[in-house]
Amino acid sequence: MSPNTRSASQPWKKPVVGTWRTEGLYNESSLVRVPSDIPVVGAATLSVNPCTAYRLLSDYETLRPGDSIIQNASNSSVGQVVIQIAASLGITTINVVRDRSDLSSLVQRLHDLGADHVITEDVLRKPEMKELFKKCPRPKLALNCVGGKSTTEMLRHLDYGGTMVTYGGMAKQPVTIPVSALIFKNVKLCGFWVTQWKRDRAHNREEVTKMIRDLSDLIRRGKLVTPPSTEWPLQDFAKAMRDAQTPFLSRKQILIM
Repeated sequence: MSPNTRSASQPWKKPVVGTWRTEGLYNESSLVRVPSDIPVVGAATLSVNPCTAYRLLSDYETLRPGDSIIQNASNSSVGQVVIQIAASLGITTINVVRDRSDLSSLVQRLHDLGADHVITEDVLRKPEMKELFKKCPRPKLALNCVGGKSTTEMLRHLDYGGTMVTYGGMAKQPVTIPVSALIFKNVKLCGFWVTQWKRDRAHNREEVTKMIRDLSDLIRRGKLVTPPSTEWPLQDFAKAMRDAQTPFLSRKQILIM
């Protein structure tokens, strides 16, 4: 291994292999090289959320500068990466979040990452949305991580022929699609799971290598910041698990081996 790269036991063939190891013996074809000139936390958190965001923006619609997308759970790890990648491409983001006591600080944080519009789920259902679409085009792509009413309302604002991709279901409620959206707006509905995407490309490393290279380059250029995180010694894993399940915390819990 050259001195300017670090190996990452990324789960391209078998997900989560090596998760609890400090050392391992692998076939070269099972590994992807990660540049050593990006932060360790960035490298450690690269293989799931950033890859998910990258694929969501790359695989479903041909997006060009000036186009817009809409997403819920915008303060999630995936949502924050979507904001940053989209900003680097000149794509407008409409970001939906749940109302909360520290809403203004959250809105500011997302704007600092490059978000164009940040709205609550309540606003999503109100006439104010008409004013918003005077400032930007209707989105060609909707990214759904919530389900339930949030998804139905977000779908209403999708452009004709647009695509909604569901990659999570935080509300634990079904996705309800009005028949009119399918008939009169010709929307497309898709699902995405990054683990399956990797499994399907177990023998084709070119797409994976390009994705990691592109994401690493964004980190290197300051276009993609490492996620807010708390580092824990391994013996404090119970505290890390507790914080990982705390609502509204929006921080990665990283175990230091």
